[in-house]
Amino acid sequence: MKKNRFLKGLMAAALALAVTGCSSNVTSNNTLNNSLSYDDAVTELNTFVKKINPTTIPARIDVDMADASVADSLASIDTFDMMLQGSGNINIEIAAPSEFSGKSYPDEWLVAVGQKFNKAGYTVDGKSVSVSIRKISSGETLTYIAEGGYQPDLYIPSNEMWGEMLQASGVKTVELTDRIAGNTAGILMSKDVYDSYSAKYGDVTVDGVLQAAIAGDLVFAYTNPYTSATGMNILCSMLHAFDNENPLSDNSVQQLIQYQNNAPTAAYTTSILKDSAAKGIIDAMVMEEQTYINTPELKNYVYTPAGVRHDHPVYAFGWTDDDEMEVAKMFVEYCQSAECQDMAKERGFNLHEDYVSENYGMTGADYLSAQKVWKTNKNGTRPTIAVFVTDVSGSMNGTRIKSLKNSLLNTMQYIDSSSYIGLVSYSDKVFINLPIAQFDNKQRAYFSGAVKDLEVGGQTATYDAVLVGMQMLLDKSKEIPDANLMLFVLSDGAQNAGYELKRITPIVGGLGISVYTIGYEMNSSDKKDLQTLSEINEAVCIDADTEDIVNELRNLFNVNM
Repeated sequence: MKKNRFLKGLMAAALALAVTGCSSNVTSNNTLNNSLSYDDAVTELNTFVKKINPTTIPARIDVDMADASVADSLASIDTFDMMLQGSGNINIEIAAPSEFSGKSYPDEWLVAVGQKFNKAGYTVDGKSVSVSIRKISSGETLTYIAEGGYQPDLYIPSNEMWGEMLQASGVKTVELTDRIAGNTAGILMSKDVYDSYSAKYGDVTVDGVLQAAIAGDLVFAYTNPYTSATGMNILCSMLHAFDNENPLSDNSVQQLIQYQNNAPTAAYTTSILKDSAAKGIIDAMVMEEQTYINTPELKNYVYTPAGVRHDHPVYAFGWTDDDEMEVAKMFVEYCQSAECQDMAKERGFNLHEDYVSENYGMTGADYLSAQKVWKTNKNGTRPTIAVFVTDVSGSMNGTRIKSLKNSLLNTMQYIDSSSYIGLVSYSDKVFINLPIAQFDNKQRAYFSGAVKDLEVGGQTATYDAVLVGMQMLLDKSKEIPDANLMLFVLSDGAQNAGYELKRITPIVGGLGISVYTIGYEMNSSDKKDLQTLSEINEAVCIDADTEDIVNELRNLFNVNM
């Protein structure tokens, strides 16, 4: 049981959120020679924690706790890069996904087309026209429009599911075309696994891959369906495979739960899937064809299209005025010209033209429900036990502690009520501010009160607090066996008291618990320490200096908790 839980945690961590700052080039240190065995790590942990002797602080219920809204957890839309800035008298802003709004070939097709369009000298009623292009995923655009008041002039998601979801969210859309660049999503399988799979199961289908994964013949991973069009596509294909008459039936949901019991955690980006495949952690994954075609490292993989097509429909809105609508139609027509379509094909689009979308029999409202079903059941029957370890040393004074509190209070809404949550704080001493309990409304109020009551002062015994948090996780796991154990460390990274990182590394490595670190206003040395802590068991480090820290935590919690 301990081994299975560790392997599950390792896959989950390896497929975790890809973020900015200190999270780059994550590698595993779990096989370091100085890592202890699990049993020896537990024994040493108990000894260390007795010496640390943490103090438990009575928790206070926050009776004034306000319900955080999704809008509260959204950073400024400007945190998503504007890849092309138009300067015409009439300029329209386009929200477009990364596969064709990147900086360089072959992922910059829409940007390249936009540049040509802006230079072409088009006018409307004598006014010059142009386009601006913002790089933002299909799922994030939907969230920002529906919840954050963002109003682009055009929305180009990867597939039509997102347009239907936006309409179901109460946003009036006008579909200008169902395609500007053809693409498919599908299943990518290593050649060796493909050969053994084909011999046993025949053609590659979502249903067949699920059967093979359940049988233990392969490990299949997909991306976060809240942000990734490919992940959302394959999720609905999975639900449809479980029950093709009613993908949201109790029968389908129960099969999803059973599948998720042994499935890797959803990855936030395709790049994380590619890295995990390279390490041999997964055998099959979801990916868009254009990405596959342009990734030389995947030449020994076999691609099979699945689900609905990713043809990049274009949507305008009720707030788009007549002149802007004319520019939008002009730009769509320009994108569909033979020259621009040839540019698309050169970059890996417009392949598999004979592939016909799978019909899920689902509406936009059904797709939104599918996301909620996944959020509730993504961990199968295994709940998550997590402890937040918060730095309250003197160096956290000012903007750092304010940012820490705000990020936790604004994003705790994404922690599922089935999770078990505790809170630790530390300076030169360690305090248990909130013992672990199920995150029901009462525990949420205690958590909110504990976070608001955090006060700074003293030195920084980061790694003492890490050990205390891990002891809490292990103690609670005795009541809830086979749970997902996670530790979140929020700090400026400047440890100067208590145990050093190198002293606790063998324990952390032996326990196999994922440690996600969130660093506030760190220097390069501090970033390295927190990154090293996360790397021990292949978790990630988030740089809270970025303006979109609440976005990062929102997506982290959506995937993992």
